[in-house]
Amino acid sequence: MSLDKLRKQIDHLDEKLIKLLNERVDVALEIGKTKKEQGGEIYVPAREKAVFDRVSALNEGGSLPSDAVRAIYREIMSAALALESELKIAYLGPPATFTHQAARSKFGASVEYHPSGTIADVFAAVENGNADYGVVPIENSTEGAVTHTFDQFTGTTLKICAEIYLPISLCLMASVPREKVTRICSKQEALGQCRRWLNANMSGIEFDAVNSTTLAAEMAADSDSAAVASRFAAELYDLDLLAENIQDIRGNTTRFLVIGRTGSDPTGEDKTSIYFGIKDRVGALHNALDTLKNNGINMSKIESRPSGDKVWEYVFFIDFEGHAADPHVQTALKELEEHCAVLSVLGSYPRAEV
Repeated sequence: MSLDKLRKQIDHLDEKLIKLLNERVDVALEIGKTKKEQGGEIYVPAREKAVFDRVSALNEGGSLPSDAVRAIYREIMSAALALESELKIAYLGPPATFTHQAARSKFGASVEYHPSGTIADVFAAVENGNADYGVVPIENSTEGAVTHTFDQFTGTTLKICAEIYLPISLCLMASVPREKVTRICSKQEALGQCRRWLNANMSGIEFDAVNSTTLAAEMAADSDSAAVASRFAAELYDLDLLAENIQDIRGNTTRFLVIGRTGSDPTGEDKTSIYFGIKDRVGALHNALDTLKNNGINMSKIESRPSGDKVWEYVFFIDFEGHAADPHVQTALKELEEHCAVLSVLGSYPRAEV
């Protein structure tokens, strides 16, 4: 078949695709209208997962890679969300941070994004109604927990409704040649994630911890400092990449949480996050954790934080498999409550792919 005929075939298929896409959006708008009338949330994580799972299954045997199909549908759903409602997403900013990238990977390019200066500001934006959802980092596979995020959960009614895993690729960038760099700036966590590489390749140069990787890139744009940040930041500030993938551990990944006013419906592949403070008696923590084991619940994470009420008193954050609406989880939570001075379910949400 000639090139001209093949291009005409593409044009014909595009006509069909545009028509079908508009029909899909029209139906999505009707769904959005119904959800508003019923007082439901516009963004529904359980439905999002169901759509992704279904289109991935429909694509089996096709030429498109599964990741490409998910990316296409991410933007289709993002456009529909933006038309259904002026959806506002708060995130730990400024623009081009890894949290910004994580937020875009979840909500797509069509919704509104609002950078916040601190993790507390992200929570406040959602609590005050200035944003519909917030995206915050919770832990990194190299550096561990983001304690500021854990601390915010003890004083909020917001719920976790989704999680995001974002592979972190760190680059060294500057507006000057490598031999003229006098200091290296980045967020403390990013410097920690590539400490060995920096010590081996940039020894003798001062390190400076700043509020964000993007701020570091902005500083590097008009000085002799270099930044450790993402390729996205280098493009935004027109910086030269001096080295790529400098993180010490390959597979370096950060987990982010989406916070909103409600949790997510069960999907059958869920995770639940809780925090609790134990009663002051011998074996209380052991007995509390045994309630999960005895009910067949697989705990995937535990983190402790000072309670803020008494010296050497702690609250514990736990992630486990299952949804708070599952009967065996309900039983476990009821039994757990007997050992706790305080217990709060932070949210149940679809388990993300790592």
